[in-house]
Amino acid sequence: MAGTARHDREMAIQSKKKLSTTTDPIERLRLQCLARGSAGIKGLGRVFRIMDDNNNRTLDFKEFLKGLNDYAVVMEKEEAEELFRRFDRDGNGTIDFNEFLVMLRPPMSRARKEVIMKAFRKLDKTGDGVITIEDLREVYNAKHHPKYQNGEWTEEQVFRKFLDNFDSPYDKDGLVSEEDFVNYYAGVSASIDTDAYFVLMMMNSWRL
Repeated sequence: MAGTARHDREMAIQSKKKLSTTTDPIERLRLQCLARGSAGIKGLGRVFRIMDDNNNRTLDFKEFLKGLNDYAVVMEKEEAEELFRRFDRDGNGTIDFNEFLVMLRPPMSRARKEVIMKAFRKLDKTGDGVITIEDLREVYNAKHHPKYQNGEWTEEQVFRKFLDNFDSPYDKDGLVSEEDFVNYYAGVSASIDTDAYFVLMMMNSWRL
């Protein structure tokens, strides 16, 4: 996973550069998320999920605006209105935020999506659609981690830290859903030009 910190830095620089010239509201929001690194889009998803009090996975415009503000997205109200209209396809005044996040993800080829899902299925040992510390025990040996070896972290802390990579900084619950995992790697994917390199990186990272 060592490559991702460098990719994140490069992606943040690229995204900020593109932001100064992009006028499309969806692209502008995407770039603002990617400027925060691979977990940026996932983080916005978490903010929306927290705001969805009645768990119906939809947001009205007021909630949508509040979510953008809470995530410190810089956007004029008119731009946010246009963005909301683009996602409110049936014009009923609400948007499905799963669909919204899927559209916000940088486009990925089939090869990239397939290798991401392969890695997720390998990690999700119990097959319940969520990666937990228990799943990781089966595939990841914490005892090789330098901070475990020098006594700084317990095994539990190594696992937790590993899961935190995929978790939003605003809501670390130690559970990584398929959606979290794909949103995270959609961010990583945005900083890698070729499919071949991305697939190779995933195969090596997860020994697929």
